[in-house]
Amino acid sequence: MTNDPNWKLPDVPAFDLTSPDFAHGDVLPTSARGSDVGGEDRSPALTWSGAPEGTQSYVLTVYDPDAPTGSGFWHWSVTDIPASVTSLEAGAGTDDALLPEGATRRRNEYGTDTFLGAAPPAGHGPHRYVFTVSALDVPVLELPDGATPAVVGFMLREHLLGRAQLVGTQETPAA
Repeated sequence: MTNDPNWKLPDVPAFDLTSPDFAHGDVLPTSARGSDVGGEDRSPALTWSGAPEGTQSYVLTVYDPDAPTGSGFWHWSVTDIPASVTSLEAGAGTDDALLPEGATRRRNEYGTDTFLGAAPPAGHGPHRYVFTVSALDVPVLELPDGATPAVVGFMLREHLLGRAQLVGTQETPAA
């Protein structure tokens, strides 16, 4: 994958990540588009299974490697998801009541801690949105307040046991 979000992370065993809202490689639901392009900025439902033995927590990130920034664009991250949790409901990206106890939403590229829906520039072609659930060997990832997804990735590196990924796409046609 061009601009792969894992290119500097260790190779680890894969496990499964699915969504009832979209299949791997398919278009994201309209609700997962940005509100400024007709969506709801609503994170899709996600379910994972098959994490490696020894998993003590999960981290979820959503990354657009096709954003015209030179470094991609991070749409969402959540850390400290307890190992007993294997799914998030649709809307967990903006509604704290839908996050499991102990989980913490982290900053996205806009500086907010909520799910930022897909909104690729018009006529820029399809963008990929890489949903990644990382299994960690610690119950809590020690992070400073305001940690960005890049810092999250740096800090989870030493604790990474496994990774599950699901890719959705979205495009904004030229006007």
